[in-house]
Amino acid sequence: MGQSEHSMDRPRTMNPVGMATPGGHYSHVSVTHGLIFVSGQLPIDSSGRKLADSSFEDQAEQVLANLASALAGAGSKISKLVQVRVYIVNVEHWAKFNEIYARWAGDARPARAVVPVPALHYGLKIEVEAVAAV
Repeated sequence: MGQSEHSMDRPRTMNPVGMATPGGHYSHVSVTHGLIFVSGQLPIDSSGRKLADSSFEDQAEQVLANLASALAGAGSKISKLVQVRVYIVNVEHWAKFNEIYARWAGDARPARAVVPVPALHYGLKIEVEAVAAV
């Protein structure tokens, strides 16, 4: 395989404008073969402030805003979501999340998993990752 063929297979990564700098060795977005993979988004605002002391509702809205920003930065949008994975620290938050998510997603109904977990980084209550079409 020639160098140019190999580079065509390499995912294009980015950290869209308006999102906090990633806190580890990763990019917010990786694009390959017509798909956009969005790394787990935590409730961290664009200035890098972690919303650990905010309500679950505020954290969920921030995470979904981050996801929308990541999609827009990669040339996609909510209606092109293929799969969404949600991690919440307490299954009791599921109903409230589903309500917020339904309002945010509108007519989009991608495949989805909501997984209760014992803890998330920085004491946050929710993390969301997703795959979308370009």
